[in-house]
Amino acid sequence: MKSWGLLTRKQRWGLSRWGWLVVISVSVLTFVIGVRQVHPFLALTERSSARVLVVEGWLSPPSIRAAAQQYRSGSYELVVTTGGPASGGGNTTDHTTLAADAAGALRGQGLPSDRIQSVPAPVTDRNRTYGSAVALRNWLREHRPDIRSLNVVTEDAHARRTRLLFQMALGQDFKVGVISLPNADYDARRWWRSSDGVQEVMNELLAYLYEANPTGSVRDSLVPAHHAWPRGQYQFTD
Repeated sequence: MKSWGLLTRKQRWGLSRWGWLVVISVSVLTFVIGVRQVHPFLALTERSSARVLVVEGWLSPPSIRAAAQQYRSGSYELVVTTGGPASGGGNTTDHTTLAADAAGALRGQGLPSDRIQSVPAPVTDRNRTYGSAVALRNWLREHRPDIRSLNVVTEDAHARRTRLLFQMALGQDFKVGVISLPNADYDARRWWRSSDGVQEVMNELLAYLYEANPTGSVRDSLVPAHHAWPRGQYQFTD
């Protein structure tokens, strides 16, 4: 066949059947490892040496009971509950907040009232965890500036994002630990077999990747600009 000088023949390397088998096998193996490791990555437990235990107000009753046990087994002097309006309203001065609900539930578990402090957060339709962390930061600055470390009790795959957002709100020099409590709705070791597990893990993974992105997130809209966390300067201490 004549090409009339318009076509050239070049040798091209391609994968053989064995080559494709290796590529597919490595890809499947990587996927399986990722599936098995993503939940332990998100459901992080790393405690700091702290006298303050923070309990997120949205936790389920079993997790509230577990949080009370965390208080009893540690050397904590204060339990702080966080959370905004329980019914979506804007009033955080009454007893309708998740923070107040959690405080009452912890008292019901036998924790002394004088060791429990409710810190409600203002209403927001997005990034409620960061809003709660900012409310806590403001309360600490006004009432307990001596506190420079704490442990946050949260639930399951929410833990790594919780620590990230609390660290952003409280600052680089504040020691933030986190305690992840199991979610009774699914088996964490086989989360991909449950619709609840898939929804929880995938939502938290995407949310964490979004918040960890130093190019920006919705958190900056919740506080004045001079209070915003310096982007790209994340630092965690154990």
